[in-house]
Amino acid sequence: MQLPAEFISKYKKLLGADAPAFLAAFDGPVEKGFRINPNKPVTPAMTAKMTSAVPYSPIGYYGRVNGNAMEHLAGAVYSQEPSAMTVGEFARPEQHERVLDLCAAPGGKTTHLLSYLKQTGLLVTNEINPKRVTALGDNVERYGALNTVITNATPAALAKELPGFFDRILVDAPCSGEGMFRKDPAATQYWTPDYPAECATRQREILTEAVKMLKPGGHLIYSTCTFAPEEDEQMMAWLLKTYPEFELEPLTKTAGMVDGKPEWADGNPTLTRAARLFPHLMRGEGHFIAKLVFHGETPVKPKRTVRNELTPTERQLWQDFLQKSGVTNFPDLVLQAHGDQLYGLPAAMPLTRKLKVFRAGIQLGTFKKKRFEPSYALALASDAIDLPTVAIDHAQWQKYVHGETFQLTQAATKNGFRVLTCDGLPVGFGKVVGTTVKNFFPKGLRFLATAENTAL
Repeated sequence: MQLPAEFISKYKKLLGADAPAFLAAFDGPVEKGFRINPNKPVTPAMTAKMTSAVPYSPIGYYGRVNGNAMEHLAGAVYSQEPSAMTVGEFARPEQHERVLDLCAAPGGKTTHLLSYLKQTGLLVTNEINPKRVTALGDNVERYGALNTVITNATPAALAKELPGFFDRILVDAPCSGEGMFRKDPAATQYWTPDYPAECATRQREILTEAVKMLKPGGHLIYSTCTFAPEEDEQMMAWLLKTYPEFELEPLTKTAGMVDGKPEWADGNPTLTRAARLFPHLMRGEGHFIAKLVFHGETPVKPKRTVRNELTPTERQLWQDFLQKSGVTNFPDLVLQAHGDQLYGLPAAMPLTRKLKVFRAGIQLGTFKKKRFEPSYALALASDAIDLPTVAIDHAQWQKYVHGETFQLTQAATKNGFRVLTCDGLPVGFGKVVGTTVKNFFPKGLRFLATAENTAL
């Protein structure tokens, strides 16, 4: 790889004897990896693929997965570069916490957090770029999240509405991306010696707002995919000086991770508690992670909770659907209609009408004339809801994702909307009439599936 001359010179000075191995690693192979979703069943194809475990993640594996595979479309696996998995592991939330993923697209860290929240608490996942927030929404939907609100807001707007609100905040900061050079060689073209300092200015602005949203005793996890000290140790040194209420927590390092380097910042010895990942020392691209606990106070804004907002007709149509489906214990969600769309918001989400919300919880379905039609998102979340299911095989699934009507080998016990499952995974809704399954796979997602192009 043709690295910028100034980049080579910079890291020769910083790394000394380790520099040749570090620079040579950029000509090595790109490492691929994937995570499994512990909240969904493991299929035989997944078991066959789970042969090389990532040592620092109990749900991570080395290898490539197919984006058209049933397991990926159903949210049972997520493709993620192995070193990036360290962020979610170090940020690992406790169940029932209120969590913010501040710079979230395309959703790798968000889905990792969802794996551990297990449909409890609240995850506000934010992406400021309107062009990138759609991919975030798609990944959250595939994971079947019931506890998530997606916002498309600035950090300042979030801080104004949600001061002192979160137990845990992840800032996977926009950065100079030096750790992704091997994965994306084009990134070397926009790197300049001044670029890390430019990124650091934006990172300080983001962190300034993030601090305002932490509860006393809350945790801030900061990460980048760059090697630049300006964005890593020097950023943490600035944070600790500016906000002495913060304390760096030691990270348990494995698999070639090394300590943060105080000598690359202000010499603060606690910077060794952060973790650095270098491609010449481990199987991955490159990351920096620091975890801090907040011992200070933040102003708390009184918050009104969201409330149910359905007309009597809408409420009756929804209840009729639940009754016909045999659902007796639906999760504690706040029901709101936006046009003809019904959404279920996490009960822990406060009323924030001034925020730009991309998706207010889970889309449950659509109100039609005299009936309610359930959504694809509701089907993917059905492992957390007792919805009736009908099992289909892989050949039937291929017809399903192509948009075809197909036949069951025997009639279902009852007609109506049913969650279709394949190898135990919910894959979408079908409307069953006898042995016929009418197709409700989203039209925009349909494709011609074969055994070859959908193999995991």
